[in-house]
Amino acid sequence: MDWSWGPPDTWHATQRFLEGLAATLPAPPKALLVISGHWEEPAFTASAAPAPRLIFDYSGFPEHTYRLTWPAPGNPQLAMRVADMLRQAGLPSAIDATRGFDHGVFVPLKVVFPNAEIPVVTLSLAASLDPALHLAAGRALVPLRDEGVLIVGSGMSFHNLRAYMRPETGERARTFDDWLTRAVESPADERTALLAEWRKAPFAAFAHPREEHLIPLLVAAGAGSHAPGKRVFIDEPMGARVSAYRFD
Repeated sequence: MDWSWGPPDTWHATQRFLEGLAATLPAPPKALLVISGHWEEPAFTASAAPAPRLIFDYSGFPEHTYRLTWPAPGNPQLAMRVADMLRQAGLPSAIDATRGFDHGVFVPLKVVFPNAEIPVVTLSLAASLDPALHLAAGRALVPLRDEGVLIVGSGMSFHNLRAYMRPETGERARTFDDWLTRAVESPADERTALLAEWRKAPFAAFAHPREEHLIPLLVAAGAGSHAPGKRVFIDEPMGARVSAYRFD
């Protein structure tokens, strides 16, 4: 069995969570800004393609997963505004006029918004993966929240593919997840300080041998309100706890 994606019911709880997510929002988003853990550039880069293609950046999956469709439109004007907001905050930024939707974008959002009607802009990580830099990027994007733009950090709270189904993983993943949840649910200033030093958390390197799947959360946290964040989903697929968080 290929444990990189698990037995058939591995992600059923995640699917149910995503299917119900849109109904929990106070209003339908006017646009989505998605920070993907599967896109890194030297500078924060916003996708400005008007009709983004799907990027099937995975391997070893069933053939039908390479024929998926999700024709959500892009929003070049929003992409340019995102890049400008970051630049005005003193952060490196750029535009990519051809970038499509990688699987960190289209796989979850196809479940959340199956009609593919809401414009989507994706934002890369900065290649440094510096926590403070990504928290600052989130803070620069706060005004978008008041304009009906839903800011989505797409990654994983635990991402160590070699650790799934190992006997030591359950306790270690839960310990890191407990720390991460306490950090997210702290008041904003404390949340920022804790997440900036997330590598000091217990089992941080085990949960994230490389941090690209955690960093999108930091952008979302930076864009969050002063109120504490909250955990809105928890599961243990293949023996490793994962959580999802929301910043109202």
